[in-house]
Amino acid sequence: MTTYISSLTIPSFVFEQPAVSILLPIALGTGVGFSFQPTETQDTYHALKQPPLRPPPKVFGPMWTALYGCMGYAAYRAWSTGMNSFDPQTISATKHGATLYTIQLGLNLVWMPLFFKYKRPIEATVDIVALTGLTGYMTYVWSQVDAVAGYFLAPYLGWLGFATYLCAGAGYLNGWDFSDKERPMPPSTKPTGTKYVDERAD
Repeated sequence: MTTYISSLTIPSFVFEQPAVSILLPIALGTGVGFSFQPTETQDTYHALKQPPLRPPPKVFGPMWTALYGCMGYAAYRAWSTGMNSFDPQTISATKHGATLYTIQLGLNLVWMPLFFKYKRPIEATVDIVALTGLTGYMTYVWSQVDAVAGYFLAPYLGWLGFATYLCAGAGYLNGWDFSDKERPMPPSTKPTGTKYVDERAD
């Protein structure tokens, strides 16, 4: 069983304040998302062969914002309920969940750079499989502390399962190699002296 590791756990004051607990994952997720140019990320997404049922790129932003918010609220609920308990086992489970929460958040945030920036589908798939498994265990642990926390983590866990399918499917359909998936070249970077055909011209 995973133990509480203070050095790998978000400080308790984050979990104690609902606004901070909710906004932290949203801010971190948004920061990672905007560290890349959204148009370039979408171009890469469209350049890849995708499995069936892939959603349009515009879905991911609102979806992840909502899921990060639910995740943060679940953390607040579990911590505030568990740490106010008189049962030592409940307190221990609460702390275990906090360590799991911190680790899964880290795995969550590194997925996008692995997939889009470094184009490492194998590593990205390993990451999201580990993330989904860890989140499932965290959901179980915290649901024993507070049922509402488990309910708020359920959509996140379900989405991770779907995201794992999309990630592994894209990797498989593209031969586990994204290196040849070049983003479209902006007009300003076109080499001089080269003729281009404008297909939109009449």
